[in-house]
Amino acid sequence: MFAVVEISAQQFTVRASDTLTVPLLDAEVGSKIEFSNILLGGEESNITVGSPYISGSVTATVLAHGKGDKVLVFKKKRRKGYRKLNGHRQQYSQIQINDIKLG
Repeated sequence: MFAVVEISAQQFTVRASDTLTVPLLDAEVGSKIEFSNILLGGEESNITVGSPYISGSVTATVLAHGKGDKVLVFKKKRRKGYRKLNGHRQQYSQIQINDIKLG
């Protein structure tokens, strides 16, 4: 069984016991989270498409929080002597899918 779930305005295809890296969630490490925005789901032969959502839920456990790799942003204007270097590290949460229930 699989489902396409909307998590933090992004869509992820999930199956039971998958481990995902998603944008930072407001939850403690080890806590359980339930997602109810299911866009599509079912078995391989029987797929249900929502309009916009399907009734049901996907439960997950938060494994860890962290920061991604540094992304460098370099700005320059030629012949002006203007150079600027900025860095950014996006925060993420790592979750493991426990159960998918479609209604």
